[in-house]
Amino acid sequence: MKIADDYLNLIHRFPLRPIRSDTQYAQAMEIYRELADRAEERKTSAGENDYLETLRTMIREYDQLRSSLLKDRTKTPPLEMLRDLVAEAGMNTVSLGKLVGGSGQASLILQGKRELSKANIRKLADYFHVSPALFL
Repeated sequence: MKIADDYLNLIHRFPLRPIRSDTQYAQAMEIYRELADRAEERKTSAGENDYLETLRTMIREYDQLRSSLLKDRTKTPPLEMLRDLVAEAGMNTVSLGKLVGGSGQASLILQGKRELSKANIRKLADYFHVSPALFL
């Protein structure tokens, strides 16, 4: 059985592996939307339809995992939540500082010596793709 070039091109663009980060999720969603739009117009091949079906499953699994993690996190204090998100993202004080107004301020926030402002909460929620309520 020969696998169609369109399917292989999709595999090269985004390999069908478990989604493990928000970046991979965003890439998967971009391809998914593109293929789903074409599938609605019946402009996809059998290989593209197979890829789309598998990608849909991977996206659903990541959504479910992420939502269960976020539910668990609602019990976590906001400062600990921020520390966990920063660690998961591989960020340091300098990179967090770019979001909250400087590395000095980021350091004070992480030490619990400074509260998050409303503006910081909005920026962090957008950056980490979480509800602002997690930081309240």
